[in-house]
Amino acid sequence: MIRTLPLILSMALSVTTPALADDDDDDDGFGLAGILSASNKEDLPPIILSAGIPLADAPWELKSGTYYEFEIEGDGSQELALVGPEFFRAIWVDEIVVEGLEIRPLGLDSVEFDEAGEMEIGFVAIKPGSYYLKVPGSTGETQRLEITIK
Repeated sequence: MIRTLPLILSMALSVTTPALADDDDDDDGFGLAGILSASNKEDLPPIILSAGIPLADAPWELKSGTYYEFEIEGDGSQELALVGPEFFRAIWVDEIVVEGLEIRPLGLDSVEFDEAGEMEIGFVAIKPGSYYLKVPGSTGETQRLEITIK
């Protein structure tokens, strides 16, 4: 037993253990909220839901791991929806805010405006690829927003 004690001690000392993280040395550019910190947040231009009006001025180019917020503004000119199931599965939806009510869904497929109103969606872009949001049943380019996550 005495002969094996030095061997056990030397083996125990040679095993590297991870250093305990020090908050001061762990500066990744984010605050305490990590990727949900304000320093990692970007606002996107709003999407306009209106009969005959383009959804957006330009395609969106997003960066994976960045937190984004955008508004959808429906003017009530027509009952309109936005679909984009592939896009909604490539992001993590943090919250949807409608008239001050915060909704935290597990998933999303589409949204619809039966009358005039606004909603804000906050999300983290996750899966790189090419996606879209569009008015269902439409075929025009102005009723489709192209989205790339890099």
